[in-house]
Amino acid sequence: MNDSPVPRTRLKLLISGAAAILLAVTSVALGGVAHAEADRTITSNTTGTHNGYFFTYWKDSGNVNMTLGAGGSYSVQWSGINNTVVGKGWKPGSSHTVNYSGTFSPNGNGYLALYGWTTNPLIEYYIVENFGSYNPSSGTTRLGSVTTDGSVYDIYRTQRVNQPSIIGTATFYQYWSVRQSHRTGGTITTANHFNAWAGLGLTLGAHDYQVLATEGYQSSGSSNITVSEGTTPTTQPTTQPTTQPTTSPTTPGGSAACKVTNSVSAWNTGLTDNITIANTGTTAINGWSLKFALASGQNITSGWNATYSPTSGQVTATNASYNGAIPPGGSTTIGFQATHSGNNAAPTGFTLNGAACS
Repeated sequence: MNDSPVPRTRLKLLISGAAAILLAVTSVALGGVAHAEADRTITSNTTGTHNGYFFTYWKDSGNVNMTLGAGGSYSVQWSGINNTVVGKGWKPGSSHTVNYSGTFSPNGNGYLALYGWTTNPLIEYYIVENFGSYNPSSGTTRLGSVTTDGSVYDIYRTQRVNQPSIIGTATFYQYWSVRQSHRTGGTITTANHFNAWAGLGLTLGAHDYQVLATEGYQSSGSSNITVSEGTTPTTQPTTQPTTQPTTSPTTPGGSAACKVTNSVSAWNTGLTDNITIANTGTTAINGWSLKFALASGQNITSGWNATYSPTSGQVTATNASYNGAIPPGGSTTIGFQATHSGNNAAPTGFTLNGAACS
């Protein structure tokens, strides 16, 4: 496994030896009615389009049967393989919201993930939703986390040296968000992960393909997945319910009974902090300002889910347009990246709308 959390001799997708076949989406008009493409079974390495979605199929050995179905659906069964990756999605990828549902049944090592590549810089990335017997974060250093879509995702970076990529053999980084609470179905707010990675200095390039992928390694199993594009994301990482309004008044008001928790991840001269504001009162908070004191020598360089002023000393974070409403029992998460001169202590003295938070 060496420098990668995934034992890999694969990912020869779109490199020499793997045919890149663009399949035109067939739309036959009969009496004004458009007909979707029929189901298609694939057993050898290829990429293309089917029913308006990009797909990819790759294996290095063994038996892998992928059936492309209606819309964004596909099913796959694998056995006797060393490594395989298949999926359906988009080319190019983007920071859109992704909805998916289905089943995922690995017997051994397998991953279900939103998977993609960028160029300039060349980056391979995973947003891991579920996995089998092997945790892909094993043996790596956790850089931080992002709380979104009902769970905490741990963030990692690994490097591949002189390994296959979409541009041929190359040295490149892999970015990982690994979901703590496994699932097979839901919404992935992709922008939240991209923003969290950026806050840790993990920069993406120009998007190539992006698929909801099933991966198997020295295992057998099956999955049946349907993927679609959701609405354009309007939030950054939060722990608020998905039914919470996406717009709210920006003038602070309402109850200020609150609890604040935070998580600092520090390195040589920098740090990030994710701060969760929980409404412990009985009435909704409609607009908020959170004040806190940064440790000496710290200076905020960027932030998400709030505006920050000033950037050092006594700081006030004010809600964005989409997260000002916090219902009783609800919460929202904000965060920032800062430099430090040796003191990486967490902020202190939190007050929300003038009331001290526990």
